Amino acid sequence: MTTTDTYAAYIASLPRVLAGAAALFLDAEGRVLLVEPNYREGWALPGGTVESDDGETPRQGARRETLEEIGLDRPMGRLLAVDWVHGTGRPPVVAYVYDGGVLTEADLGAIVLQEEELLSWRLVPREQITDHLSGALGRRVLVALDTLTEGSGTAELENGHRVE
Repeated sequence: MTTTDTYAAYIASLPRVLAGAAALFLDAEGRVLLVEPNYREGWALPGGTVESDDGETPRQGARRETLEEIGLDRPMGRLLAVDWVHGTGRPPVVAYVYDGGVLTEADLGAIVLQEEELLSWRLVPREQITDHLSGALGRRVLVALDTLTEGSGTAELENGHRVE
């Protein structure tokens, strides 16, 4: 076996990890923009899977997914949170949450949903986040909001819980 074959076999034996990236958008009142997927129950932040086979970074993935899902092409702000989410029936996911900024009335009026994946969107106040986002995702968004308010740094999470 050649060195190249040995290395390829080693790489193939490593555990698989998925990567997702999302944008945390707020309106002027501080409400969070959520989208309702048609392929599963519940709500989500605009975002999705990072296409690493194309060399896409998480930041690029969040921007691409935002454009595809809601029609807004906006550069992502700072990284607010990184969450390692253990999988049941799937590999673990590393979820990145970026500051998408504050959306104006004009931005909100320009939202065009990707009909193949989304049913609707809504603005949700902080106190209702966990009514719409369950488990690790709800906790992740609350921590990302806290990180945004704190003004600096990035939160490290495991299953939506802050790692201290």
